[in-house]
Formats: sequence, structure tokens, C-alpha cells
Amino acid sequence: MDIHIRRADPTEYDRLGDLTAQAYLQDGLLTFGESDWYLGELRDVAKRAAAADVLVATRDGHLLGGVTYVPSGGPMADLARPGEAEIRMLAVARAARGQGAGEALVQACVDRAKAASDCTGIVLCTQSAMHAAHRIYERLGFTRAPERDWNPIPGEEFTLLAYALPLRG
Repeated sequence: MDIHIRRADPTEYDRLGDLTAQAYLQDGLLTFGESDWYLGELRDVAKRAAAADVLVATRDGHLLGGVTYVPSGGPMADLARPGEAEIRMLAVARAARGQGAGEALVQACVDRAKAASDCTGIVLCTQSAMHAAHRIYERLGFTRAPERDWNPIPGEEFTLLAYALPLRG
């Protein structure tokens, strides 16, 4: 059966928060592991859903993964400039990887950005170790934007890599 992308239902917030946190932990993406401050942000889907669009990928009623789509001008944007949308917190359950859920979630974000008349592009940040995600972004037309790389943790050797997809203008 096909992967279905839709907005997260509030009854799924806890499961999606756990899935997202586990994906980041299992992949070694949190600098301080279980004590990393960002773990709380990853788990707090209700907070994200109040400020952005949280999308989920499901198949046969099973939650495969999720992503946060921040529309142009959204308060959750870290990297987006005026007119740009942003993708945040993409995560796919380890058991569901390689089945197209991640790509379907990113494509849904791109489609939302293209449908917004005021959106000129879409951006995202990623870690250097997220090789599978990089392949998805590049397949969908994103290119590296190294001039926009940044460090969210002052004093730490930690740089997020920027990718961008211009849409118009």
C-alpha cells in the first residue's frame, strides 16, 4: 500500500515526538545524547503544531515518520529569509527507512511551498552525518548553500549545513 502524507492528528503527537527523538538518538545526532536540550524540542510536537504544519507519513495506519513545515514568515524558522519556507525535524522510524517515507515528506513540504503564492524558495538545515537525507534533498532539486551554514550552539564545534531550493523569482 502507498504512503499517505497528512497533517498530524493531536492523538499522534506523543508517538511522533517519541519517534522523532528516537530517530535522532539512534543516529547519534544529538551532541549530548539523552541529556541534550534539543531532545525536548523534538518530543514537543504540540508546540511545533501550534506554530507550523506538522506532517506525518503513514502506511496501513502505521506511523512511519514526520516533518515540520514552516511557512514563509513562520515563527519556527531558523534559516529562512523573507519569502522562504523551511523544513525542520524530518525523522523516519528506523524500521521504515528506505521505503520512501522521508522523500514523500520532503516532497509534501516542497508542494506546499510551491502552492504558496508568496513563497520564493524553501530551505533546510541538516547535519553532516545525515547522508540519506542529503540524497533525498538532492534528488528533489535542493542544492548546498554553504554560505548559509550556521552554528546553533555557540561555543561548540557544531555546524548545520544549509540546503536551498529556489521556487520562483
